[in-house]
Amino acid sequence: MEKFELHILGCGSALPTTRHFATSQVVNLRDKLFMIDCGEGAQMQLRKSRLKFSRLNHIFISHLHGDHCFGLMGLISTFGLLGRTAELHIHSPKGLEELFSPLLAFFCKNMSYQVVFHEFDTKEPVLIYEDRSMTVTTIPLQHRIPCCGFLFAEKPRPNHIIREMIDFYQVPVYELNRIKNGADFVTREGEVIANDRLTRPSEPVRKYAYCSDTIYRKEIARQIAGVDLLFHEATFAQTDLARAKETFHTTASQAARIALDAGVKQLVIGHFSARYENEQVLLEEAATVFPNTILAKENLCINL
Repeated sequence: MEKFELHILGCGSALPTTRHFATSQVVNLRDKLFMIDCGEGAQMQLRKSRLKFSRLNHIFISHLHGDHCFGLMGLISTFGLLGRTAELHIHSPKGLEELFSPLLAFFCKNMSYQVVFHEFDTKEPVLIYEDRSMTVTTIPLQHRIPCCGFLFAEKPRPNHIIREMIDFYQVPVYELNRIKNGADFVTREGEVIANDRLTRPSEPVRKYAYCSDTIYRKEIARQIAGVDLLFHEATFAQTDLARAKETFHTTASQAARIALDAGVKQLVIGHFSARYENEQVLLEEAATVFPNTILAKENLCINL
């Protein structure tokens, strides 16, 4: 099965602590790297995770709060120092290019590469990236400013050829692509050989959903139904529900409720408030609702 990994670079919230870096993650799909949010220290964590800078070409910013984008300027500068030539594409809600243009003009006057900004609307799901193997779609969230999560989805792959059957029916090479994509085969004698006799299904597609800062929104469950892995912020415990509502964040039990309603396979919670010296209380709270829950931690790698 092709590589599909999630690397946690940071899982803390806005207030810095000695336990956690600010929010940042990397999705590694077939050795293409996609960064999600870029809090302070993201490039240091990228090094620690032994991920190659040269394979990172797209960065997705969920919203324009500092703990999700303050590491971006340093990363852009480092790419320049490394002599990067490939374009760097940054996808974000409206406003990031306006904020960064004067910084780039001042700090990165003679960069060897181009930074390309792509702004998206946060009110409805939007397809913001697509290549041969995957798509990235926004997940509308509700925070104090415009904010979106991201749904990473593999594209269906062609069926696998059963070589013995292909040889038995003497299928010409030029027919193989059609057969991989579901076509039957007609022999010279006019006999129709059903596709399921010539192929076996490919592996099921995998999906990862990232839900950043948001108040509890049960509507999220519909869009992320059945995903293999869900990251959902769990800034607070249920005992701090009033604070969660005030700051437009989610509690651990609410995050678990989303996972349960969506029928996801696994939940990882993060974006921990600095008030909790031991996040075990958040894990226990979430696991009561959705048992297959784990805590995010720096340099954790999860295989989908």
